Amino acid sequence: MTVRMHRLGNGLRIVTEEMPGLSSAAVGVWVTAGCRHETEAENGIAHFLEHMAFKGTAGRSALQIAETIEDVGGYINAYTSREMTAYYARVLGEDVPLALDVLADILLNPAFAPDEIETERGVILQEIGQAHDTPDDIIFDWLQEVSFPAQSMGRPILGPPERVSAFQRADLTRFVEGHYGPERLIVSAAGQVDHERIVAEAERLFGHLERRSTGRLEAARFAGGERRVVRGLEQAHFALSLESPGYLDDRIYAAQLHAGILGGSMSSRLFQEAREKRGLCYSIFAQTASYADSGALMIYAGTAEDSVAELVQVVIDEMRRLPGDVSDAELERARAQMKAGMLMGLESASGRCERLARMTAIWDRVPSVEETVAKINGVSRSALAAFAEDVCTAANPALALYGPVAAAPDHEGIRARLAA
Repeated sequence: MTVRMHRLGNGLRIVTEEMPGLSSAAVGVWVTAGCRHETEAENGIAHFLEHMAFKGTAGRSALQIAETIEDVGGYINAYTSREMTAYYARVLGEDVPLALDVLADILLNPAFAPDEIETERGVILQEIGQAHDTPDDIIFDWLQEVSFPAQSMGRPILGPPERVSAFQRADLTRFVEGHYGPERLIVSAAGQVDHERIVAEAERLFGHLERRSTGRLEAARFAGGERRVVRGLEQAHFALSLESPGYLDDRIYAAQLHAGILGGSMSSRLFQEAREKRGLCYSIFAQTASYADSGALMIYAGTAEDSVAELVQVVIDEMRRLPGDVSDAELERARAQMKAGMLMGLESASGRCERLARMTAIWDRVPSVEETVAKINGVSRSALAAFAEDVCTAANPALALYGPVAAAPDHEGIRARLAA
């Protein structure tokens, strides 16, 4: 399998990987614009655009978009993240040009019909309401806001209801014009694909676009703090975040291994101590989130009201204990899980296509799997221990609590114990 890249004269990038033996292909257009590219008044508009993508173009109705892809047995979808918006399809190899044509149509010729805007506005408001009614969803929005306060990185991807209720056609058009220039588009394809044909199709569909000036991105500033919402729920929800490296920092591999040892699996320290030994919770985990210039180690658990103080204590104690006694066996297990997770994800065309786009967006190249494996293997036990210590002592934590959480330790108490 060989990765091939090409850049059009206007800056649009094309990256492909042929996977012999497959009959299908995944193809998509990734736009390096997400919710962190929004102004405060625009918060939620990148996600709104994702919804509008399939609601009709100048030449296709919403039904025709769906039928065009489904008539050949494929499917089409999209998602919005903090730094990207993706529009993608899965089809048989022979139908890749058709899928690209549809994707280009929804990106370049959106109808933004007023009645469809109103329909999707209602759908998104329902989505926001559902998130607010799901404690282990909304708590991560609050955690992000506390981690990165008063800045675009801390705002919710869905946006607040009052913003979503106010967006008009002109707002959608303005965001597309400002952020969907060719230098921010990546056409990615994997599976049964022909690189030269995809390049030719991309040139035909996108080659006429002119470069657009892009403003400077607001730097992410991890600040920390606390948000506590006391409510009569069945469970107390606890989420903790500490600053972690961005994806351009080589320490990201130590960060991911650290999260794996701490709370990434059933054998992890938090799962074993909090759930298996003490029975304090059903769900507990640690994970990393990485961005261009910052990141976060996030820990979540849900527990009973009378157990929340003890649970928080266990989390802090395990974080403080890890730097001094991480074992070779734990590190090797975390390495194996990280490498296996990556390699298993690359067994599908969709997984490959996603990786191609993300790596291109981050590094403007696609590192080989062997290079990534070498980076994972290169994290020593001492480097991991040093990272684990730095996370505890150098970062101001962010804390989000929801439910019967009046008895939970506060931000200052947690901060002091982490640094002790």
